[in-house]
Amino acid sequence: MERFRREYERLCAAAGAAPQEAVVRRLRELGGARARLDLAAQSLSLETCGALGRLLPGAAPVASLALGDCGLSEEGVKLLLHGLCSNTTVKSLDLKGNNLRTVGAEALGKLLRENKSIRSLTLEWNSLGMWEEGFSFFCQGLGANNFLQRLDLRNNQINHQGAGELAMALAQNASLQELDLRWNNIGLLGGRALQNCLHRNKTLKRLELAGNNVPGDILKAVEQALNHNQDRETILSEAQNQMHILNKEVLSLKDEKNKQFLDFMDTIDKQKEEKARSEKLSAARVGQLQEALSEQHSIMNSLKAKLQMTEAALALSEQKVHNLGELLNAMKQEQTSLAECHFRELQQQKQEGADREGKLLHDLSAASEKNLLLRNQVDELERKCKVQQNQLFQVKQDLANTTAELKLRAVQAEERLELEKRRFKQSLEDKESLRIKEVDRMTQHIETSEHSMQDRIQRLEAIRISLEEELSQVKAAALAERGQAEEELIKARSQARLEERQRLEHLEEKLRLMTELRDEAQNCCLRQKEMVAEAQARAKQLSQQADGLRRRLEELQQDLNSKEEEKVAEVNKVKVELQEQIGHLEAERTAQDGLREKIAALERQLKALSSNHREALLDKEGEISLLLEKLRMKEAEICRMREDEAQRASFLQNAIMAYVQGPHLGTHSSRK
Repeated sequence: MERFRREYERLCAAAGAAPQEAVVRRLRELGGARARLDLAAQSLSLETCGALGRLLPGAAPVASLALGDCGLSEEGVKLLLHGLCSNTTVKSLDLKGNNLRTVGAEALGKLLRENKSIRSLTLEWNSLGMWEEGFSFFCQGLGANNFLQRLDLRNNQINHQGAGELAMALAQNASLQELDLRWNNIGLLGGRALQNCLHRNKTLKRLELAGNNVPGDILKAVEQALNHNQDRETILSEAQNQMHILNKEVLSLKDEKNKQFLDFMDTIDKQKEEKARSEKLSAARVGQLQEALSEQHSIMNSLKAKLQMTEAALALSEQKVHNLGELLNAMKQEQTSLAECHFRELQQQKQEGADREGKLLHDLSAASEKNLLLRNQVDELERKCKVQQNQLFQVKQDLANTTAELKLRAVQAEERLELEKRRFKQSLEDKESLRIKEVDRMTQHIETSEHSMQDRIQRLEAIRISLEEELSQVKAAALAERGQAEEELIKARSQARLEERQRLEHLEEKLRLMTELRDEAQNCCLRQKEMVAEAQARAKQLSQQADGLRRRLEELQQDLNSKEEEKVAEVNKVKVELQEQIGHLEAERTAQDGLREKIAALERQLKALSSNHREALLDKEGEISLLLEKLRMKEAEICRMREDEAQRASFLQNAIMAYVQGPHLGTHSSRK
């Protein structure tokens, strides 16, 4: 199961998608070869469907697959069912509530035609009847299937046409036993089609038609047909059971007869072998007895004299042969014991080397796995570091942009402030120059008017003096005209006074106008001062805003510095951790190098031991060949000694015969 999960993760990684945690958790929970993989209501992605479709072909460790309410797409259903077409272990498949359409129905038809292991199929709440072409393809697959036993098609909106297609499929199907068609739209025509198909289908035992607007008489006829199928199935099952029992009894009888016949033939063969063996033994015994009798008759009389000598020599030779045989057996036993000791030592060394090699390989695999994990962690940390560096670079870029924008705004504000200052200074200077010019003009006008008044006063004084002189002259000349002259003088004085008054009033009016102009100029100056003050206040506000912006820039710079310090600290920390991990990895690599050196040393030792053992075996084989050569020489010597003894025995026999025949001849000659 762990291999199945790892293969799923590998396929997801190859497809460029992360494995779903729910699927991984379900795969971890699998146990045994008859496990149930329950992925109901898990919202499987297309990549997960593709990975599962590639894992399911063949003997997958899953006996039941639940995919209800998973929201599968058309492509995902196609991938999953394509993988199940060649599956040999899944017995039950649940696809409830997945809203299958034309592609899903066609994939189901292909699955029913090609799969030979699924016994139960649940397709509730899928609306397959809405797609006539796909449902027709599905019914064709059902008609070609001979392995499915239970089919659930509840709430699939199957109409009378779909029921007709289904009836044609049931007429061809020979394995389906249970069919659930509740809560569809079969109606009268569909019910009749299903009723007619039951005359040809003899395997269907259970057919549910509730909630389909099928008349009661058709339901009763369907129920009778199903009961008939059930009775027929029970009769067939009983007949099959009886046939199975009879076949078992016949097979048992055949086995017993075969055993009896084989036993009888074995006894006959044994008797024949015993008879042949007894005949051979009797013939051998007869031959031996005849040879013994002949030897006894031929030798007993000829070898009585030298029997002890020959027996002694034979005993000595037998003793030598026995000693040599014992020596040879001792050498063989020693050789075998040495060979066994060397073999045991070699086996023990091989076992120890294999154990060490296995341990080292296990340690190496563990270290490699740990190295891979650490490399993955290093890659993850580097990726995080890159992401953080990218974020830091983005923050720096944003900060640089903001600082540049703020600097640009500050420069623009300062330029505007300088421009306003210059404009205000220029306007102030213009107004001051205008005021100075106006004041100069007014002072000049006042001075000119004062000069003209003084001139008039002087002229009047001159006129008055001349008049007084004339008056003094006239006083003396015309006393009579004094009154008239005085009156004229009074009139002239009054007129002069009126003129002076008018002039004075005119001058006062001019002075009042000048004062008003001066007041207006002062007010204008005040307004200009106020404008200057306002401009200075605005300049202060702008400077304060600039100071605030500078402080904000400083705060942002401080925040940036603090963030940079934090990032630097984190980067340093990550670098330290990476350096530690690299140190651990280097230590592990050195340990692995040490282990590899140990493995190489052990392999060298093993090679040296094998070469030593090979040399020892070669030496032992040489010794064995020498001993065999000695044994062959000893056997040749023993054969030669036996031949010598046989020659001696023949010589003794001839001598004894000659000796036995000699005295009889001497007695005959003496008697003669």
